[in-house]
Amino acid sequence: MKKGLMPEKAEEKQHRCPGESYTISDSVCKGRQRVNYPKCKICLEKVEPMTVNHPQAESKLSMEIFKSYDIRGKYPSEINELTAHKIGTSIAQFFKEKNSGVKDVVVGRDMRPSSKSLANGLVEGLCTAGLNVINLGVVSTEMTYFAVGHYKYDGGVMVTASHNPAEYNGFKICREQAIPVSFETGIDRIAKLTKQYHPSRNEQLGKVILSDIFGDYKKHVWKFAKNLRHLRIVIDAGNGMAGKTIPIVCEGLPIEIIPLYFELDGNFPNHEADPLKPENIVDLQNKVRETRAHLGVAFDGDADRCVFVDEMGRAIGCDLITALIARQILEREKGATILYDLRSSWVVPEEIKAAGGIPYRERVGHAYMKATLREKKAVFGGELSGHYYFRDNYCADSGMIAFLMVLDILSAKRVPFSNIIAPLRRYYSTGEINFKVDDKDAKIAEIIRKFSNGKVDRLDGVTIEYDDWWFNVRKSNTEPLLRLNLEGKTHEIMEKGKKLLIGIIQGKSL
Repeated sequence: MKKGLMPEKAEEKQHRCPGESYTISDSVCKGRQRVNYPKCKICLEKVEPMTVNHPQAESKLSMEIFKSYDIRGKYPSEINELTAHKIGTSIAQFFKEKNSGVKDVVVGRDMRPSSKSLANGLVEGLCTAGLNVINLGVVSTEMTYFAVGHYKYDGGVMVTASHNPAEYNGFKICREQAIPVSFETGIDRIAKLTKQYHPSRNEQLGKVILSDIFGDYKKHVWKFAKNLRHLRIVIDAGNGMAGKTIPIVCEGLPIEIIPLYFELDGNFPNHEADPLKPENIVDLQNKVRETRAHLGVAFDGDADRCVFVDEMGRAIGCDLITALIARQILEREKGATILYDLRSSWVVPEEIKAAGGIPYRERVGHAYMKATLREKKAVFGGELSGHYYFRDNYCADSGMIAFLMVLDILSAKRVPFSNIIAPLRRYYSTGEINFKVDDKDAKIAEIIRKFSNGKVDRLDGVTIEYDDWWFNVRKSNTEPLLRLNLEGKTHEIMEKGKKLLIGIIQGKSL
């Protein structure tokens, strides 16, 4: 505020120190900080002002926010700063149950308007429970995983709602070595602890330690692409975290970036940050054609997933990218195991075998993929959703590494990207089609009865395979939907199967 414009009687902002029930004025807060008031050690206000937009009174906890792979809900009706504080203490207690020696936990946050205040509440909860917090600030989700793995911290929490609309927010949690915490492996326990919440009585408060990891992260991901040539690439950050990470990581590389929506804006003013939806990559496709770029790539909101389009602007299935990266890795690691999710094209296991690798089929979901990557000592895995997992990235997913590896492949081939992908386009897929179904279990049972003459596999939902086509129908782990993926050896077979399955799922007669 300019000199002379200060109101004569400005109302002081109110604050509350961690562990205290009463508020204090802004001047008292600053005074306490100056004399190193003990509770200030876990207060983020001494670094940057808190921006709690919706102070919340005690409210009823919605158990619906505890999902299969994360904690997520609408802000502030389902998740708010008080909820974040409670969840922070519950995560701390869960970590201590798993490892009594736990000390240091990483916290990162994305660019959503509510992420800063939620992170403050989360950090306060973790610290009042006695854990030190390594505060990464505004980073991508994969950077949180990297920090836990690289620096050998005891766990991590990322404040994000990934690709979900602006009104959502939440927490992705991992343990030591970036091991994911799913509902089955900890979120259920965290939910129960949060429901039974009791204020922490830990005498030794944790500390907040600010940490800038961009330099080490950049060195790490650069190791996956060493032979880049000059390329012109259109990148759509979707106003998400790639808008911050891409300029830092790509500085010094021989690539020309044509940016789309790099401004960090958690309101997503241009389009949803979900690149799997065709309508969200239209601008990317048009810009690639307009600029005659070599390639286009779109990242999701927290930048741990990416989707590619070729030089003609045609979208490329993420399973084909899995096959492409697998071939590259198997050139130097013959006989290695490669994971792929069961929605992937027949192309993926065929290409893995042809390159001398061992294909391993897994159910959908990052928790399953990461656990199996470790169990099978696999080197790489890919999902149809655009998640790519790397053994040498602490068995975690990384959109940035996948992006750099694709650039490396394109640099080596010196032909249009469409030429590289063309041999992989030998089957015809519907892509993932979603349906709202009241009784999903009954619908899956009906499908199994009607296709009992095929090869039936119930690894995840139901997969039924014939000689010239196959399909998978499964319940979404993150949304109230039934999902269909279908592939045929010809376009006609695919269309016939698609029409048949849609009719059954929507309740129409055969």
